[in-house]
Amino acid sequence: MLAPEVIKKHKLRNQLHTIILFVSMTAIVALLGFLLGGKTGLIASAILGILLMFLAPRISPKLILRMYKVHPINPKNAPNLYHMMNMLTERANLPSVPKLYYIPSKTMNAFAVGSPKSAHIAITDGVLNKLNLRELAGVLAHEVSHVSNNDMRVMSFADIMSRLTSFLANMGKLLLLVSLPLYLMGRMQVPWIAILVLVFAPRIVGLLQLALSRTREFNADLSAALLTNDPSGLAQALEKVEYYSGNWLHQIMRPSRGIAEPSIFRSHPDTKERIERLESMKLPQQPFMNFSDGEPSSLLLEQYAETLSNRSRPGGFWV
Repeated sequence: MLAPEVIKKHKLRNQLHTIILFVSMTAIVALLGFLLGGKTGLIASAILGILLMFLAPRISPKLILRMYKVHPINPKNAPNLYHMMNMLTERANLPSVPKLYYIPSKTMNAFAVGSPKSAHIAITDGVLNKLNLRELAGVLAHEVSHVSNNDMRVMSFADIMSRLTSFLANMGKLLLLVSLPLYLMGRMQVPWIAILVLVFAPRIVGLLQLALSRTREFNADLSAALLTNDPSGLAQALEKVEYYSGNWLHQIMRPSRGIAEPSIFRSHPDTKERIERLESMKLPQQPFMNFSDGEPSSLLLEQYAETLSNRSRPGGFWV
């Protein structure tokens, strides 16, 4: 089993990466504000960033869920699935059990939205039919870890900083365009440093956002393994997702409507590296629940998934 100091080291490293990336994003936004308006612009950009950060969590997660045409899973129709969620919620010390949703798509996907007090986790038909119970537990634990680590708020802030950077950069480019006649007449010097900052700032913040996403994914993998005491379960799930996502012959033989991830959850780390990290965790390999080998996850939904499938058109389109 990993020593507590090793686990603590992993978590501290991930937290340090997050802080560094946040500071870097904020510094770039402040620099753009300063270039556009001096001290006044710096203060204005900071206030705008804080205002947007305050408003972002106010966006209802149901708006995102509606985009993916999810359908709530009633605990009465899937008691075993919610039993698993109750155990994960208790082990993660969440204040409430996340609500579960079903997506009638063969694409293998799962994501979480909301806050620890009101979280929502959506899983596709592809996940339920391709993964066994042990692997599904790893996937759900990964999403629960995102919730307990408040990753949605973290990535929302990163997304806001990225959008704010693009907005300020476009404003700066517009001002340069308006001032172009003065530059051509030699009445103003060309601010090459400012131009470089305006051009590359959005790209740099975008890369920082991707790096932050990868850091949070690694952290969620670590937390999920600790929740289930079974890193191999999640590793096997990731291996299956990678296989079915990249197997072009399988997708030709069994076409389905793909469902893209929300933009703030994109750019996951390399699957091979994630699996290697999970397999390197020397936990006792004692899953928190007793799973029969090969038992499909679809059994957790009993007749619910079958009922939904009968109401959907070929290709996964929902009526």
